[in-house]
Order: sequence, then structure tokens, then C-alpha cells
Amino acid sequence: MWKQRNSLLILCFVLFAVASASAQQCMNTGTSTLNSIFHANRRLILSTLPSNVTAQDGFFFTGSIGQEPNRVYARGMCIPGSTSDDCSDCIKTASDGLLQSCPNQTGAFTWPGDPTLCYVRYSNASFSDISSELYPSSLVNNTGDINSNLTEYTAIWEDLIARMIVAASKAKGTPSSSDNYYKADVAALTPFQNIYALMQCTPDFTSHSHDCENCLKQNIADFQIQKLGGVIMRASCFFRWDMKTFSNAFGNITVASSPPPLLQHVKRSKDYTGAIVAIVVPSVVVAFIIIILVMFARRSHVLCWRRKPNQEFDFDQSGITTVHSLQFDFKTFEAATDKFSRINKLGQGGFGEVFKGMLPNGTEVAVKRLSKASNQGAQEFKNEVVVVAKLHHRNLVRLLGFCLEGEERILVFEFVLNKSLDYFLFDPTKQGQLDWIKRYNIILGITRGILYLHQDSRLTIIHRDLKAGNILLDANMNPKIADFGMARIFGMDQTRAETRRIVGTRGYMPPEYVMHGLFSTKSDVYSFGVLILEIICGRNNRFVHQSDTTTVENLVTYAWKLWRNGSPLELVDRTISENCQTEEVTKCIHIALLCVQHNPTDRPSLSTVHMMFTHNSLNLPDPQQPGFFFPNRRNQERDGLESSQSTNRSNSQTINDVTITDLEPR
Repeated sequence: MWKQRNSLLILCFVLFAVASASAQQCMNTGTSTLNSIFHANRRLILSTLPSNVTAQDGFFFTGSIGQEPNRVYARGMCIPGSTSDDCSDCIKTASDGLLQSCPNQTGAFTWPGDPTLCYVRYSNASFSDISSELYPSSLVNNTGDINSNLTEYTAIWEDLIARMIVAASKAKGTPSSSDNYYKADVAALTPFQNIYALMQCTPDFTSHSHDCENCLKQNIADFQIQKLGGVIMRASCFFRWDMKTFSNAFGNITVASSPPPLLQHVKRSKDYTGAIVAIVVPSVVVAFIIIILVMFARRSHVLCWRRKPNQEFDFDQSGITTVHSLQFDFKTFEAATDKFSRINKLGQGGFGEVFKGMLPNGTEVAVKRLSKASNQGAQEFKNEVVVVAKLHHRNLVRLLGFCLEGEERILVFEFVLNKSLDYFLFDPTKQGQLDWIKRYNIILGITRGILYLHQDSRLTIIHRDLKAGNILLDANMNPKIADFGMARIFGMDQTRAETRRIVGTRGYMPPEYVMHGLFSTKSDVYSFGVLILEIICGRNNRFVHQSDTTTVENLVTYAWKLWRNGSPLELVDRTISENCQTEEVTKCIHIALLCVQHNPTDRPSLSTVHMMFTHNSLNLPDPQQPGFFFPNRRNQERDGLESSQSTNRSNSQTINDVTITDLEPR
């Protein structure tokens, strides 16, 4: 009995492996060697596809990279209603599957999905020329049969499919939305049994074209109606139906009233197990050989990338799976930067230098070469690769690749045209380029990015080094959070952590972290509050203000005093003071002071901060005294502070037992 059970589990596993492999459809459009420019272009565009798709409101993206004849076209999409994380994971899995199943082909497509359906395709030809292709196709039928009442069953099935084709063949959304040419529906067979069906075409068909309708009709024609379900996919359309839900697409669909009981005797074939064996046995040997070869190849690849035995990079299983397709050799980036020429140097960071590079396909990149003497060791490098590879958001910088070869540790990011926020914000000659509208949009963009890190991504990530130098600005001055070398990943139920090694940038770190090594999402909230004040003021948080008592104050203290005096707008940068929305500015100062409060529990979460920005009807609470507040004697007398309180607060600012890494902006 035990042997039979294990044999069945093995057969089911192999069946799953075979089914998964069949989901990728390689196309006979030509081949390319693994070391070719086309292959490099393909890897690059597929590695960026998850973030490109999820960055679009309609979760549909099409684009190309490189120059002819090595240009690669790629497209991806997810069904409507998908979450950003589920969509990104599906696109990533689909892209990796194509790279493994079609290593040399210049064209391939796949429609994987459960619970999220997505679509990925790449080609060496423009999709505008091949959007109506009907071949090749991939068909998988369920093994169960309809054994009775087939006539009635067929009538219900055909009625469902006919109305779905009509609905799916009509353009509903924009060409850039996955709502276009899409339909999911349910039909009731009995009070206890339904038919679930989903069909979709790529959303860039023209509204007057019948290509989508023809593609879906061809899918239907290929089915065996007597089966209890199946999947068929083509390069431009997809259709699946089953007797059970197979996707989150059916969560909001109400089933129509049930017809009279028609299928009292619908059942699975008695030879179900025999059918599995008949399908699997011819593939068992091949499947196991493939599995062994893949495991051997992966192990060999990891061994080839190891450093010295005492400096081995031990990527965890999820990390190496996520970043495996992003690995490149050192020569690629050496050539891209002209051997790391000084002319291409963009900046110097705490952990190394950043260079502008140009890949063979013409893509501009930012190459971060970590110093051999850098304080960023194996753990920090692992953090940045694994963390950033899993993040896909328009307000986070995208990781395009990395290199780990000998003593070289290199990270390659998308090239962001306008450098970092501090480049504009703290330079009197460039501040004027950031008017209030741009600054406010930058604040909102950073809010969305941190909210994604803290709440909306699958992982809870604490950045720990939010500062103006780590906010990059694209061509439209949209912010992208960068530099995740110090980021920490929290478990599902974890809310805070403790460390003896204090790392970060002076002025942005909250008191509980500097003095006790405690950090949480509220640590990032504090840093964000300081950053908001900098954006409004146009000066670094270590800026000093000479008050009437000749006391030197920091930015947080200065902002707090202006708030208490009822004159918060004195904080505003003079270059924007005459052309800003005073209500918006005051609200931003209010939120910033809530973020820098001394007690972490008093600080709002990023989800609350986001609500404060987006809901004008919210009544904001009064902020309490901030952390690292330095009151002078005149303020003590005015505020009624006792001498002992002042002494304790002053003493708390002397930090002798920790090491602070003061990072220079990139």
C-alpha cells in the first residue's frame, strides 16, 4: 500500500512537471546561440518585464530592446483584478520558464496561471506583423469524460462559450489595458455544479478586426467537447474551462440561476488512474533525466560563481531562484563602462563607485561597483540583490543584473537620467528647477514607494537609509527609491528588530535606533519625515540656524519651533515660497512633524501617511515633540521644561557606544 501511494505521488509529480513544461510554446522562427547579442537582449528585456507590466495601469506592456538584427520584442500582461505582487510573480515565473524551455529559439510564448493568469511572449519580429498568428498552438484536455446527457451538457456549454466569444471579441478598454478582449464567466449545470470558463486575446487588436474572434473560435474548434475541461493557447489568444474554479478571475462573478438537473450522472472516467499512467509512463524516463540535468547544471553554475571558501555567498533558495536569470559575467560590465573609465563615473557612495554604462543592445545602465575595501560585505550584497530583485514598483529603482566573480561585486540598475534628489535640492543654482508641484509629486511618489516596501509587497522591507541621496529622479522628475544595501526583511508577524551595528546616515536615523539599536517600519517613517522637511526647506537636515540666542539648531528643531510659534511657512525654500500652495505646504509640514515624533508609537504608519495625503477631509492630530529636539534656555523657560528634563534630553544626544556610517550621496 505504501509503495502504491508513493508511486502515485511520483506519477503525479511527473505529470505536473510535464504539464508545466508544455505550458511554454517554442516557435519555429529561428535560433540563436546562448552567447549572442540576441540572447543577452532577450534576458535583459525579460528580466525587466515584471516591473514594466505592473507599472502599467492596465497590466499590459509591449516593447523592444536592441538594434536589428538582434532586436528582441517582448510583451506581457495579467488578467484584470490581479494584484501587483501576484502579477509580478506570474510574469517572472513565465519569463524564467521560457528561458529554460526555449533556450535557443528566437520566439516563444506562454500563458501560465493559477491563481493569476498572465501572458509572456518574445520574438525577433514586430508583434504588429504577427498578432493574428494561429499556429503553433498548445492543447491540454482533462482526462475525465462526460458519460451521460452529453446533448444537454453540450447545449449549456456552447451557449456559455458563444456569448463569451461575442463579449471577448469586442474592444472594451484601451489598447494598453488587459481589460480589452477579455471575458470570464460561469454557467450553472445543476444546483451543485458549474462550468467555469475564461478567454482572452492580446489587447492590441484593432476594434474593427475579427482576428480575436477567429483566434478564439479556432481554440474552441480544437476542443473535445466530451472532456470535463481543458486549456488551449495560441500566441495571441487563450481559452480555458473547467468544472471547478482555476483562477481568481471568478471571485466577483455571480452564477446565473441553475437549470433543471441535467447531469446527474456526470462522473470521472473509471480508468482515471489508468489514463494518468498511460500519459505519464512514456515521459517518466525523459522527465527524470531532465530534472537530474537541471539540478546538475544549477549546482555547477553556483559552484562556478563562488568566491574563496571563507567568503562564500550563501544565497537562500528563494533568493537564488529569483535572481538566477539576472547574473552576468564581469566582462559584460567592464565593456559597458569602458573598463570603468573615470569619464563614466556618476558618483561615489559609501560602498563603492557608480558608473554610467552602455550595454551592447544600446541600453543605458548605472553600474554600481562595490569597493574591495567596502564595509558592505557578503550579507549586504546578498540583501541588495535578493531584495531589489523581488521589488517591482514605479517608485523603486529596477535591478537589471549583477555580477559576482572573484572579488568583484557589481550591481546594475536602470539608468535614471536626473541623478539624485540632493543634486537639485541642496544646490542653490539648481533648486529653482524643483518648483512646488514637482516637490509635492516627489513627496507623494516616495510615499507610494515606501508604502509598497512596508505593506503592499509580499515582503515587509525596512529600507533603513532613506535620504535625499538615495532618491533618484527620472526624466520627468518622478522619484525612485534606491540603495537597498542596508534593507532588512521582516517576517510576517515581526514588527521590530534589534541590532548592535548601527548603520545609516546622520540626521535621518531616529533616536531609538541610534541609542538602542531598535528599528522597525517607524524608523523609515522618521527618515521620511526628515526628508519631507528637507524637500520643503531646500536645505540639508544638518543645516544650522542662527537664532536670536546664538544657539545652533538642526532642521527638525527649527521646524518644530516654527510650528509652535504658528509660523511654519517660514520654513519654505525662498525659491518656491511665492508660487506654492500654502495649504499643501502646511499640511506637508504637519505630516512631517508627525513622522519625526520622538516616540515610535506616536508616528503614523505609511498607510496612514498615504491617507493623510490623499484624503483632505482627515483631521490630523497635533504633533508631539520630535526626536533629537535641542531646546535652548529661552525655549525651556517659555515651555516650562524642568532643568532635569533638559539635561536628560541633552545627554541623550551624545552617542559614544555606536558606529555611524556617514554615507556620501551618489
